[in-house]
Amino acid sequence: MHEENKVAPNGCGKIRGSTQNEAALLALMEKTGYSMVQENGQRKFGGPPPGWEGPPPPRGCEVFVGKIPRDMYEDELVPVFERAGKIYEFRLMMEFSGENRGYAFVMYTTKEEAQLAIKILNNYEIRPGKFIGVCVSLDNCRLFIGAIPKEKKKEEILNEMKKVTEGVVDVIVYPNATDKTKNRGFAFVEYESHRAAAMARRRLIPGTFQLWGHTIQVDWADPEKEVDEETMQRVKVLYVRNLMISTTEDTIKAEFNKFKPGVVERVKKLRDYAFVHFFHRDDAIAAMSVMNGKCIDGASIEVTLAKPVNKEGTWKQHFNGQISPGSENLLGFPNKEDGHQKSLGKPASLSVRLNGQHSPGPPEVERCTYSFFPGIKLTPISMYSLKPSHFSSAAMHLDYFCNKNNWAPPEYYLYSTTSQDGKILLVYKVLIPSIADGSQSYFMPDKLCTTVEGAKELAAQFTLLHLGKHKRFQL
Repeated sequence: MHEENKVAPNGCGKIRGSTQNEAALLALMEKTGYSMVQENGQRKFGGPPPGWEGPPPPRGCEVFVGKIPRDMYEDELVPVFERAGKIYEFRLMMEFSGENRGYAFVMYTTKEEAQLAIKILNNYEIRPGKFIGVCVSLDNCRLFIGAIPKEKKKEEILNEMKKVTEGVVDVIVYPNATDKTKNRGFAFVEYESHRAAAMARRRLIPGTFQLWGHTIQVDWADPEKEVDEETMQRVKVLYVRNLMISTTEDTIKAEFNKFKPGVVERVKKLRDYAFVHFFHRDDAIAAMSVMNGKCIDGASIEVTLAKPVNKEGTWKQHFNGQISPGSENLLGFPNKEDGHQKSLGKPASLSVRLNGQHSPGPPEVERCTYSFFPGIKLTPISMYSLKPSHFSSAAMHLDYFCNKNNWAPPEYYLYSTTSQDGKILLVYKVLIPSIADGSQSYFMPDKLCTTVEGAKELAAQFTLLHLGKHKRFQL
């Protein structure tokens, strides 16, 4: 049921138990002229602000804020975020108890203000010892569709997706690395809105939906990495895709030097894509215009500016998906756009029977290995920037889950007993300190183990199983 409560001086709309805190919010509204409405588990401040005319700000103007102290509200948060610019809308996610859920979305009136907020407020110490995280928030409008017959062309896939889902804008299909007449077995479907994409995903996700007699795979596509305009203005590297596997770096360098000899500094090729480094940005821009769509060794290439990796962005990657293939520093790791399907080989199961039930192991764990070629650049990466499907360990999955919910890491307490035959048997109790709303905050399995590693893994599996039963906790 739709719930909407306007915050008013008579106390309508639950804010906090304290009259003093309610007064602080009312004072903020009076000072700014913004309205405040609570609906469906979130409280909206503004949207639009007083005197706003015209449509809402475009995509790229909203930031995500995580790790907010649970007892902090708009009267403290809004003044902090106003430092970066004019707020169009501030959405604080709320618990039924009146506490916030630890995160919020702030929409500014311009992209520049949103970028400034990320720059000055990410890792900002909002209270002594409490640091918030701020990153760009994007409404994902793109789905990944896997297990598509490789002989299908873009037009066929586009027409078929329009038949089974609404709001389809475009389909992105990449040629096979070794046979350019075929696709790679997957496509990206672009929708007119996040809502249209979400509705399409809901219809296709059960895993029984078939196209051309094939059961397809459906997931959110990893959002394209956003890079601020100032950074992109300095880029002098081109990202070249759809190359033939047999095409050499020397050939690529020679082709890009044709329009103006000596402008290419170096070329780095991996599989069927490459990075072409120029001495000067102007030459890179000119080469992009000339070379996009040209044929090299019989393949029609696509050329764009490469998007540099933000080396401080591991926290941002966690909230916004994996880094796009236009980011050189992570190219040692395969992803969906490198021609590998979403599921490679049989998934390994973490599932262990506990009290007649199965614990929620990651649905897919890729077991394939890939060649590590000399010269491939690596970059440090946080475990928390990965997805659950990357984990074969329940303990690591639990760490990821706690981080995802902006909780403190789980605490493990080891206990022992002696079996009848004299063996030392071990069990861990897991404490989740951040669960303080009356839910059970500690978990202990009813099985004992002979090794520390086994006991920890079993305790993590048991904890994940029970957390998964709570609808408000998303694994």
